[in-house]
Amino acid sequence: MTIRGKLTILLAAVLALAAVATAAVLHASARADRRDQARPGGPAITAGPVRLTSGTRELVFRNMAWGPHRDELTTTPAARPSGPRTATATGLKCLRFHARSGTGICLQAVHGALSDTYRATVLDSALHEKGHYAVPGIPSRARVSPSGRYAAWTAFVGGDSYAGTNFSTRAAILDTATGVLTPSLEAYAIVKDGHRYRAPDVNFWGVTFAADDRHFYATLATHGKTYLVRGDLRTRTVTTLHTNVECPSLSPDGTRIAYKKRVPGLPADAPWRLYVLDLATLHETPLAETRSVDDQAEWSDDRHVTYALPGDYGADLYTVPADGTGSAREILTAAVSPAYL
Repeated sequence: MTIRGKLTILLAAVLALAAVATAAVLHASARADRRDQARPGGPAITAGPVRLTSGTRELVFRNMAWGPHRDELTTTPAARPSGPRTATATGLKCLRFHARSGTGICLQAVHGALSDTYRATVLDSALHEKGHYAVPGIPSRARVSPSGRYAAWTAFVGGDSYAGTNFSTRAAILDTATGVLTPSLEAYAIVKDGHRYRAPDVNFWGVTFAADDRHFYATLATHGKTYLVRGDLRTRTVTTLHTNVECPSLSPDGTRIAYKKRVPGLPADAPWRLYVLDLATLHETPLAETRSVDDQAEWSDDRHVTYALPGDYGADLYTVPADGTGSAREILTAAVSPAYL
């Protein structure tokens, strides 16, 4: 083949690739435009005041419904979650969110010219920023302690799914009163089976706080296994309590942990079932939700947990009794990352 022929083929290939890239960009742009348009029959959403303290019990979450308020922090009465929604007047957007006692943590993407970065923004009760901190990867989990003093977040720093094997996480804890940040729980001493433990493959995620502003629970992964650990903020130690526990969530009365558990025989991409662990007896109770849940459940009260499952708009919220009885039911479409105030 002549040089001219080779150049002609090369030019044709370049033009074809450029056409494919242009079509992809236009398709993505058109899809983004559609996502900014409210769907008929979707939830009614208006901009208005949103506070993290209220005279009525509120459910605050990331709105996933298509329209001008998609991804914004939104609230609805907890007693009527399917009713009208109020989005923040400032258009505050969070990838993950949690709040307690007038303190919120909002994990956000900061869009750059070449790539995105991420940060954790601490909010007061009026959603004013009190400070922000760099997050080293894609935000995954967020929690605030019952008193509002401590906040925690988890980020992926490699890979994109807990179901995979090639990932690493960083779990950070912030004292919102002093601004002191522990960037990674890997700085804490580990006590496993009664002995000091060290390993290069240690990962932590899914922090949940006790009401005493001292203790917390989290997942520790090492050598292919996961463990529930109990942490002590004063002694900077974590101690293993139980195996096969991921994304723990402490009940309001402090006696039980809701979590996702890997169950043998399930598909590799959907391996989890929701369980509740009694901390006094370590007895496990499988919940009535039979689908795989990849979320850190939120207790709506001492008897029910709320969690997200994939939906038409990205995610929907469901609830199920925490004692293994009853059945799961949907409470909110197009929503994720709930916090009950």
